[in-house]
Amino acid sequence: MQAASSIQKLLDELERLPGIGPKSAQRIAYWILNADKATALRLSQAIAEVKEQVRFCSRCYNYAQDDLCDICKSPRRDAGIICVVSEPRDIPPIERTAVFQGLYHVLGGALSPLEGIGPDDLRIRELMGRLASEDVREVVIATNPNVEGETTATYLARLIKPLGIPVTRPASGLPVGGDLEFADEVTLGRALEGRRPL
Repeated sequence: MQAASSIQKLLDELERLPGIGPKSAQRIAYWILNADKATALRLSQAIAEVKEQVRFCSRCYNYAQDDLCDICKSPRRDAGIICVVSEPRDIPPIERTAVFQGLYHVLGGALSPLEGIGPDDLRIRELMGRLASEDVREVVIATNPNVEGETTATYLARLIKPLGIPVTRPASGLPVGGDLEFADEVTLGRALEGRRPL
């Protein structure tokens, strides 16, 4: 009976993870049960370590193990360009492109009046402080292309433009390999607006 309740406890905890339903939780739980003890302990130790050692970067609010994250500490980054994102999880996809070489600023969410998230709930004040104290040439607002992300981008652009700092937004449009017939009107419209010469 004790083993069954331990398994159920593990299943309950796994199901609380985002994107994990009952079947996925069951697969993970049985993988853990069938793994050797050292593997299971490494997993639990990695979870405990990340909770104890990871904090927010004091400059950009990305995840960090020291006062500054690796990106803010790097002398190879262009400190004159700041890319504003909603969450730390938005940084790795941008980094994988190897195109952006500036710094980041994590807002900690996006404006959403329906959910009661206003400007004071985000790290906008901290962003404006950075723009006042650092030599910034451009701000790239890379919030998600949804209602909340667009609202946040528009709000930030209105705050930043009077400072004389150019504000840009990543282009959005058709994916490589996509078919026009399957594109929605908004995506296709943005692709046409953002067209460039060949």
